[in-house]
Amino acid sequence: MIVAIDGPAGVGKSTIAQKIAQECGFFYVNSGNFYRAITYKHIQNDRDLFDEQALIETAQASVLSIRDSKLYIDDELVEDKLHTDLIDSHVARISAIIPVRVCVNKALQEVASYTDIIIEGRDITTVVFPHAELKFYFDASIEIRAQRRYKQQDTSLSVTEIEQEIEKRDRIDTGKEFGALRVSDDADYIDTSYLTIDAVCEKVVKKIINFRKKTDQES
Repeated sequence: MIVAIDGPAGVGKSTIAQKIAQECGFFYVNSGNFYRAITYKHIQNDRDLFDEQALIETAQASVLSIRDSKLYIDDELVEDKLHTDLIDSHVARISAIIPVRVCVNKALQEVASYTDIIIEGRDITTVVFPHAELKFYFDASIEIRAQRRYKQQDTSLSVTEIEQEIEKRDRIDTGKEFGALRVSDDADYIDTSYLTIDAVCEKVVKKIINFRKKTDQES
């Protein structure tokens, strides 16, 4: 079973998806971290972050995998190395490169081929898993999203600067030629701005329980 969640940065996708995964026994996957891992490797290899062909080569030469619920690129555990201001400032642009997206999508689909997953990202409900059993779109105001990132992430940026970064990222994400951020017609839309994590989780878990009951009855 695939539970797919889309939405812009800072709406609580990761925190909520992880909590639901634990409660429902799903395997949690953060698709955005796959792009961050490629960006991280490119930086570590001291390659030009604006050289598109070089970025494609990095993506195509990388092996992305999940082991014990943690992300590896090649054989390096990178789970705790992916949230830096430098990666934040480049990952949206890099993720817009179509051959890079193709590499990541293949890796995500491989993970989903052998286990029940809850996965979140930007185009999971529309491109990567258009036939997911359950789809959700989380949203929140830019002001709320900036405040959350400021409180949760080690950053040298001010809240205002974070808002500007988020606005820039939103423009890139919604304007992509392939895999643009948008609300799938069959996704449940949830504004998380003034909802607690538990309240959002309750909404999603209820949908999962009802889907499982319906599936059991039909079988």
